[in-house]
Amino acid sequence: MDLDRVDPALRAATRRTRLPDVSRPWIRSLLRAGIRVLPVPRRDGVEVVPIRIAGQRARVYRPRARVGDAALLWVHGGGLLIGDARQDERLCAETARDLGIVVVSLNYRLAPEHPFPAAHEDVHAGWRWVQSHAVDLGVERARIVIGGESAGGGLAAGLVQRIRDEAGVQPIGQWLFAPMIDDGTAADRTLDEIDHPVWNNRFNRAGWTAYLGDRAGGANVPRYAAPARAVDVAGLPPTYLAVGDIELFFPEVREFARRLSAAGVPTTLDVVPGGPHGFESWARDTEPARALLSRAHGWLRDVVATPA
Repeated sequence: MDLDRVDPALRAATRRTRLPDVSRPWIRSLLRAGIRVLPVPRRDGVEVVPIRIAGQRARVYRPRARVGDAALLWVHGGGLLIGDARQDERLCAETARDLGIVVVSLNYRLAPEHPFPAAHEDVHAGWRWVQSHAVDLGVERARIVIGGESAGGGLAAGLVQRIRDEAGVQPIGQWLFAPMIDDGTAADRTLDEIDHPVWNNRFNRAGWTAYLGDRAGGANVPRYAAPARAVDVAGLPPTYLAVGDIELFFPEVREFARRLSAAGVPTTLDVVPGGPHGFESWARDTEPARALLSRAHGWLRDVVATPA
């Protein structure tokens, strides 16, 4: 993609951020190992507790100054192929500290070694764990937001749909950043001609194919695997969707927001002009990223402040 379409404040970081070919197993192995040894940023005002949930590593962020009894269940991104909860350490720690809420950040099994429904079942196990440990966490079971970025946003959205269908305690919101929610995007090979920064359609197809096999882009995609495919989106909780207008996922996220609004779901679509995929993470100290996260925290603060 021509960098002229990227916000000038993000161009330098975009130029430096080039993901190698994640369809290659040896590259995925290197990336997975590298993410797990990322340096840990400062976490002033927050206690971080590593735990395991259903065999998967997870991290609990407890603010020293609590505000209320709400919590955020967070799911990391990585195209369903790579990623680790540690990559979102700063986001989770700052969200816990600045909003005064507990944050539980999940890991999940990765494709292609673990295709659907492995990752979906892992995040569902995370929801059940938070529900069963709510008293220990100092959290009200009916005051939990589910959020995620990219593939994690898609997993979060699929989880929210399943929780709605299973009835019982419901989340009070879904907080999604550039969610990967429609395998149909990957099936559109005309999009391969556009070199979207950071995450292009060739990588996207590698992720969906690893996760769904030959079902990706077809008529028989499993329920909850691709949340934008859901026939019924009514009854979902208030939703925040952040997305850049030049990234691959913009059309699918915009359409999902339209369908949610049409179904009566309170929906905030936060479109960032010139924003590449995931810039709020890898360009965290730029003005556009700070502004987006400030708006996102404002939405989240309002949701968790609303009485159950």
